[in-house]
Amino acid sequence: MSKILVVDDDPALHQLIEGALINDGHTLIHTTDAIKGLEMLAREPIDLALIDYVMPEMDGIEFLDKLRRDHPNLKAIMITAYGTPAAVLGALRKQVCDFLVKPFSLADLRAAISAALDEGSLIDIEVISARPDWVQLRVPCDLAAVPLLQKLLIQLKADLPEDTREAMAYAFREMLNNAIEHGGKLDPTKHVEVLCVRLKRAIIYWIKDPGEGFDPEKLEHAAVNNPAGDPFRHVTIRDEKGLRAGGFGILLTKQLIDDLVYNERRNELMFVKYL
Repeated sequence: MSKILVVDDDPALHQLIEGALINDGHTLIHTTDAIKGLEMLAREPIDLALIDYVMPEMDGIEFLDKLRRDHPNLKAIMITAYGTPAAVLGALRKQVCDFLVKPFSLADLRAAISAALDEGSLIDIEVISARPDWVQLRVPCDLAAVPLLQKLLIQLKADLPEDTREAMAYAFREMLNNAIEHGGKLDPTKHVEVLCVRLKRAIIYWIKDPGEGFDPEKLEHAAVNNPAGDPFRHVTIRDEKGLRAGGFGILLTKQLIDDLVYNERRNELMFVKYL
């Protein structure tokens, strides 16, 4: 199985992680000291690093910065008790596979580790702007990027009511999936541009894909165009075309947010949720 390094200044967390992961067949090495963690990385091969954000010698972002100099392709997960913009955007900038916000469950831990180890390579999401009120990203057309970005944007809106956060997260996921799959044709060499702007009374998302756009009346694979007497026709069409399960994105997004508009080509959209 895999060798995992845990760098966290909380000994109790080490015991919790070790008890869970050893039973899954992983080998663990761990330290409460960030400097010793870097020394361990220099001595032996590691498959995955779990790194705490708040540590006395250096924070997790500084640790990741030093780690990336010698281990640019190492899988890493950030652990934090503070889902702050500095933590989550800083972690994203250093190409983490995921981040876990304390307190997390063992199921969350196992799922994050399994996903990180199963990924073929790191997903290079470019952070163009990391201001809490202006988050701008350049995302490769790879569906594996979507869950991480969805989790990140939920954390940036932790002060909002849960139903508002969940509605925005669902709408964002569906629109980004569409942009990557249909606009970018799942080609990781192409990119989708994403912007999230936080105003006093609204949140605005803007997504632009690299495709030629689409004709809304020809979306047979989308539920929004199902005839009145056949609300699931698109499911059969998606299956015939070999598309992923879904197709409800545009229909449900319109019900979850307050405004949804496209540009003329329809390869660029903006949606708004008023607070």
